[in-house]
Amino acid sequence: MARVLVLNATYEPINVCTLRRAAVLLLKEKAELLEQREGAALHSERMTMERPDVIRLVSYVRIPREAHRRKITRRAVLARDSWTCQYCGSTKSGLTVDHVIPRSRGGLSVWENIVAACPPCNRRKGNRLPREIEMHPANTPKAPPPTVFIQVASPKIPSAWEQYLPQAA
Repeated sequence: MARVLVLNATYEPINVCTLRRAAVLLLKEKAELLEQREGAALHSERMTMERPDVIRLVSYVRIPREAHRRKITRRAVLARDSWTCQYCGSTKSGLTVDHVIPRSRGGLSVWENIVAACPPCNRRKGNRLPREIEMHPANTPKAPPPTVFIQVASPKIPSAWEQYLPQAA
């Protein structure tokens, strides 16, 4: 499915939407076209418009800064960890999430205690603490930046988006 990056009026990335939604925002003049897909256009009976890749809202939309912290999902954890096992570095499909301090040992389900792990590493670690088995995450887990939802919606970041995303640049 075609995805379009949506920027706030201040050029900060706020969302990824469908091509259809982006076209509606452009037609209603609620957004302006910043980047378009070369050689691709949208056609209707009466008009043709460039296929949007990046759009910017005309009016500023207030986004709660802590909204991303509430949503701990498997896909968000995998996106934060770049779809890489934090114990062995594997990027194979089928990654799971692991509680660094197991829940059975008092660990909480918070961003700072959850990492991506391949199934073999997750089974090997089991319900032990990292120091007990000498398995420490490659990166210290922390809450992701607000743009993590963009990585969740589009794991492969299109090159046209890179200049608008702080960590991808």
